[in-house]
Amino acid sequence: MPTEKVLAGIRRFQEDFAERRELYERLASEGQDPKVLFVACSDSRVAPELITGAEAGDLFVARTIANVVPPYGTGAIGVGAVVEYAVLHLAVEHIVICGHTDCGGIKALDAHLDLGREPHIARWLDHARPAKTKVEAGGIPPEDRHLATVRENVLLQLEHLRSYDPVREAERAGRIRLHGWVYHLEDGSIEAYDPASGVWGDVSSQQKAR
Repeated sequence: MPTEKVLAGIRRFQEDFAERRELYERLASEGQDPKVLFVACSDSRVAPELITGAEAGDLFVARTIANVVPPYGTGAIGVGAVVEYAVLHLAVEHIVICGHTDCGGIKALDAHLDLGREPHIARWLDHARPAKTKVEAGGIPPEDRHLATVRENVLLQLEHLRSYDPVREAERAGRIRLHGWVYHLEDGSIEAYDPASGVWGDVSSQQKAR
């Protein structure tokens, strides 16, 4: 049985459902029309709807360890199915890859993973390992490497996204935009990558500048 906290949350949601019945009935009858595919880490501290203030129906969400999107053709079809559905059937206009600080998946890149005991984790994190390798080759001080690797991994996963034909074609046609974000657990801030300048900055400031 779920915890009492979860059960209490269900009761609160049912009360909210009654108060906002029009919204939920519309979503049920008219279907979903999200504009954003939000790819986040599975970490319980990173809740896409919470940190963005989104309502039901606003985000199409995929959550994976270390916000990894395996490249096309790797055989990891679950995330690929989400990407294809979001682009081809929902026609989302934005895809966000959102990493976060204190990411256990990124930290695990520094550990020895036992292929016999946790083969899925080990193989999954191979899709993030090039980010760690790049940061280490850049001569970044050890105390700064975690955040640097989190950021580099976000950029790596954006490139993995572009290995999917629907994403690449939609981006070239101007129908979709890709975004790299990092959520800071320590203070709740979100930074975004600006591909024009190659700089990470506050997401709100970058949005206002456009």
